[in-house]
Amino acid sequence: MTPRSAGPQLCDLSSADVLEATAGQTVVWPVGSIEQHGPHLPLSVDTVLADAFARQIAYELTALTLPAQSIAARSLPQSGGGLAFPGTVHVRGQSLLAFLVDVLESLCALPWHRLLVVNGHFENEPFLFEALDEVGRRPAAAGKEFIALSWWSLVDTDWLAERVPVFPGWHAEHAGITETSLMLYLRPDLVSAARPDHADPPRPGVYLHPVDVARTTNQGVLSSTSGATADLGQDLFWHVVAAAVELVTEGSGLLREEST
Repeated sequence: MTPRSAGPQLCDLSSADVLEATAGQTVVWPVGSIEQHGPHLPLSVDTVLADAFARQIAYELTALTLPAQSIAARSLPQSGGGLAFPGTVHVRGQSLLAFLVDVLESLCALPWHRLLVVNGHFENEPFLFEALDEVGRRPAAAGKEFIALSWWSLVDTDWLAERVPVFPGWHAEHAGITETSLMLYLRPDLVSAARPDHADPPRPGVYLHPVDVARTTNQGVLSSTSGATADLGQDLFWHVVAAAVELVTEGSGLLREEST
């Protein structure tokens, strides 16, 4: 398997060194969650994946990495299985938004040029994007660039279709074939032998309360884990890393390619 690497950690610097070390640099911040991921995966999946992607991307960009943030937005029934399953640790949306704004503004005191946020938790997205938009309008952010992405947003649709022909959509790919494969590649020690499938993934953009989680999930899994392999996880990992590096260095990927 292709060896993985990690860039230097910002928090390993001393206060005396941090200004010079961050001047004009890129800083990568992984943001994940503590959330149930079925009977076969740990609560740490979203954080493990965000951190692994962030560390490798930072290495490729000669960037600094921040510690992963693992307390996140609540799990929702149609994208994470919801709070009916034990183990998810979350804060309310308004609390998360206020926290993110404070963190981002305090980071702006350092002289880095670009902050890249790598998200691993579906429900984090709106709060991350709003916080970045809020802070980006403040004087502290003058001259700085912000990029935020969820790792799955960089997966090419044709690439995915060749490997996962029946795909439920990223909202329902919770604890499914892609996350299971990535964990088999990155942290096989945390993956159990169970491979639960759910034949009827929920539709996107629909919320129902109360919800029967026995119908909408299979033990917290919203789609299928059959076919998950470490090889698929390896291919997916490096596919996303390459796309992230291209996005940052070439500006490619913000807009879809035009059809010809």
